[in-house]
Amino acid sequence: MSAMTMEELSKKLGKIDFCMFNTHGGSGCISSRPMSNNGDVEYDGDSWFFSYENTKKVSEVSQDARVALTFTAPPSILGKPGIFIAVDGEASLIRDKTQFEQHWVSDLDRWFPQGVDTPGILLIKVTARMIEYWDGEDNGRIELPSVKPAV
Repeated sequence: MSAMTMEELSKKLGKIDFCMFNTHGGSGCISSRPMSNNGDVEYDGDSWFFSYENTKKVSEVSQDARVALTFTAPPSILGKPGIFIAVDGEASLIRDKTQFEQHWVSDLDRWFPQGVDTPGILLIKVTARMIEYWDGEDNGRIELPSVKPAV
């Protein structure tokens, strides 16, 4: 089978809302929590997540920017297998309201009632270094160019 392209992977990610966002929790532990990509998946290797500043995940990213994301889509009703996608990347914390506006969707109002003006809000950008996927028929790896250190 031929390797999946980034464009093909982006189409598959567009159908998956939630992922597990994994950080280094200290003492050798991995911390995981579900996060929504908010439908912001014209995927080019960057994933975007809104959060409040005073969370454990933001504290952990501040200590160690290496993160992993795992996405899963169930099998189709026609029996075609689902897909599993694992992203190894670097997170950066963004506090720029202009960037908030570029990635905002109305569904976020539920969690951030004042929109991009919600006190303590920030954007987490995860830049992929490597993506692995398995779909029951094919598996592969996409390696991306080195990323700049997280801010």
